[in-house]
Amino acid sequence: MLKKIFLPLLCLFLFILHPGAAYNKHVTTRISPAAKTVTITASGNQLSMVIDYSAGYVIKQLQIKGKNVLSPAGIYTGIATKTGIFSSGKGSGNIKLSQNKGIIKLSGLTYGDGNLTVNETWEFKVNGDKISWTITRDYNRDAELEDMAFPKYNFSNLAVWKGGILDNGGVVWCKYLKQVDDTYGVHTGGVTYWNAEWGNGLRISTKTDNGDAVASKFSHSSNNEFTSTQLVTNSVLQQRHDLSRFVSQKADIFAPFKVKKGTVKVQVDLQYVDYFKEYSRGTLPGVDAAAVRELMNTTGRYGVVDNNIIGGNGWLTNWKCLHEPFFAQIGMALGDKNYTKNMSATLNQERDEAMLADGRVLSRWHNEAGDEIPGTYNPKTGYYEAMWGYTVDSQTGYVINASEQFDLNGDVNWLHSHQASCEKALDWLIKRDANHNGIFEMMNNNIAEKKASDWLDIVWASYENAFVNAQMYEALNLWANCERVLGNKEKAAYYTAIAARLKTAFNKPVYEGGFWSPTKKQYVYWRDNDGSVHGDNLVTPVNFAAIAFGLCDDPQRRALILDQIETRTAKENLFHWPLCFDSFKKDEVSAGNWPFPKYENGDIFPTWGYLGVRAYAGYNKGIALKYIHKLLNQYKKDGLSSQRYSRVSQLGLGDDILAGISTGITALYRDIYGLRPKWNRMGIEPKLSAELNGTKFSYTLRDTAYHIKLSIDKYMVSTSGFTVTGKQAFGVSKNGKTLSFYPGNQDSMQLSAKAATSHSINLHVDAWSVGSYSWSVSSADDYQFTIKGLQPGAAYRVWINNTPQNIKANANGDIMLKKRCTAVTTFKLRKVD
Repeated sequence: MLKKIFLPLLCLFLFILHPGAAYNKHVTTRISPAAKTVTITASGNQLSMVIDYSAGYVIKQLQIKGKNVLSPAGIYTGIATKTGIFSSGKGSGNIKLSQNKGIIKLSGLTYGDGNLTVNETWEFKVNGDKISWTITRDYNRDAELEDMAFPKYNFSNLAVWKGGILDNGGVVWCKYLKQVDDTYGVHTGGVTYWNAEWGNGLRISTKTDNGDAVASKFSHSSNNEFTSTQLVTNSVLQQRHDLSRFVSQKADIFAPFKVKKGTVKVQVDLQYVDYFKEYSRGTLPGVDAAAVRELMNTTGRYGVVDNNIIGGNGWLTNWKCLHEPFFAQIGMALGDKNYTKNMSATLNQERDEAMLADGRVLSRWHNEAGDEIPGTYNPKTGYYEAMWGYTVDSQTGYVINASEQFDLNGDVNWLHSHQASCEKALDWLIKRDANHNGIFEMMNNNIAEKKASDWLDIVWASYENAFVNAQMYEALNLWANCERVLGNKEKAAYYTAIAARLKTAFNKPVYEGGFWSPTKKQYVYWRDNDGSVHGDNLVTPVNFAAIAFGLCDDPQRRALILDQIETRTAKENLFHWPLCFDSFKKDEVSAGNWPFPKYENGDIFPTWGYLGVRAYAGYNKGIALKYIHKLLNQYKKDGLSSQRYSRVSQLGLGDDILAGISTGITALYRDIYGLRPKWNRMGIEPKLSAELNGTKFSYTLRDTAYHIKLSIDKYMVSTSGFTVTGKQAFGVSKNGKTLSFYPGNQDSMQLSAKAATSHSINLHVDAWSVGSYSWSVSSADDYQFTIKGLQPGAAYRVWINNTPQNIKANANGDIMLKKRCTAVTTFKLRKVD
């Protein structure tokens, strides 16, 4: 009774003190008519704002956990015409404030140049932990604008946030806006800013009416503020300076644009984010999880130049190389659906704009001409052939990325849309085997031409190039699997056979036309058309690729190569592997690579680190982890913010930054933790060492959150619908009431458990080897078990809770069992000899 009397009296007391306060367990709004300000609070005081409507509309403060992150300029809207800049902070009209059903509304504001007038209304409402801000703008006529703020956020300095994760999977990394008016502009509106020291984050989500386009630009102001400006237009904005997404010392990155008479409405949601929690990498024993998180959210995302353009070098220099096959893999490690969506769109654009009619894939994208073979640059699309030579690995880069991207997006229709183009890309290179020896030839013939043929673009690798052919082997095998999914068994067999022939030819000794050097105990880099052999200076990407992609499966050769590389790397105490250990000959490289060690002739390029980790993970996991640790330590020193590192000083070199420098950490996920999603399932294929026991993290694939726990010989994958444990690699999916288990994460066999109810299924697979299979179920239900991939017509014996019975596989190699499980139920299946 006392409580019923006290609460209304408390509400009345609060209203007398603050007549604009709304009753809630947190005060959400407070109006000061005298100061003409409104304070709105959400998220239990973690996010609040102060709106000043004394002379217009301005958000003067935006507080994150009680700390204002804005400069005195605050947040406002506005337009820029040829006659001037006009903003909501200095408008005219009879400004009115009203409240209705929890909505604070500001109306009556007008601003403009007299010719174009903007009438604007702002509305605010607290929705849970978000403050929703609706901006309604009316233009009195059609007009052309130079710029727009819809709105503009003026943060106090460039240290407030480390960066902002964009909703196209990319990142604005504040430290790269070094000079006044340095500006990065992209065609997306959502961003999550974070402070890596305190873990505070601010998420801004933007929704438009009527399909209007949103763009954003981020800049370093003359007041040393970090500014973020959003633009809302009827059509997608064009760039002002060629195709540049980043420009130095110029704030006007977008071209002038048209606005139409009428109303434009935008809803902006502002939300506090616990960055450490939301972007947690989980529990990673033996690995610096915070460094992994920061590296992946900065360098790992830096390759997103814009919508439809993901690749290195990255946005700072407006460059993308299409001959880098690891950007889908980076997306796998990120686990960000926005990156995945953008990577699919990127490959769509490359299929449509970067592929020539004969199947040739242009090797680069850039914002302006100047780096191209004359006549190849397309100023509308930005794609071209690099001036250094026809880098043939763009053929394989496109196919590898497309194949691995399919395992992330799981979209068979998307894959089908790339079938003809991937076949054309492969066939273009398959035709380049003039001497029919199974090794594919480049477009340059010998070092005298002084042209490149792959990623090492000022090394004159020619004719039969081992690095390109190793990538071709990977591309052929990956695409053959895609053809199987698409139901084209004939094409799958065709590409598999070509890959097998290439493998045989590749592994022949150099004196028989292959790439293996018995004297140097390594794979050489290339052979000129005169038969001369080049690149026997222990070129690491060549030798790592041969092992990582499965061309070299000879244990002795593998040991010779990897022991040699580790001995030499350790002797120099390098934090990462150099491109080569000994010098090329002077006539094999550009003068820019001289004297040794310099640039591509001996410096450290971590871009190809994933090949090294993958190669060592199957040979010596301790060495693989050693260089992952070293890479993370280097990130903590300098953010891996370099193109390369000096072999001598191990200091960063080069003005450019290569997004691929993060691949050593993506390999941690793929090749150590064994994260191997497939188009129709989640998969794990771990290669753990004891120090990683107890690894736990969550991973979202196609909107399903998977919880993964890993220790040696004890793997678990769980969702709300199942828990599966096992001692070996496996894949798993659930569709409706049916759980499907893929031993080894392969398609050759499958165990499915169809339950009568939708309850969670708990499955443990104890062993799975040829002719002998055992598993148990601990979740009560009526089950129908189906084992596929057995020997057709063969006799088997099954024990259910140690009770045996005989059973025979059908003509398809399937066996079906039905069992009501009320407690832990064990199954053992053996082939009867």
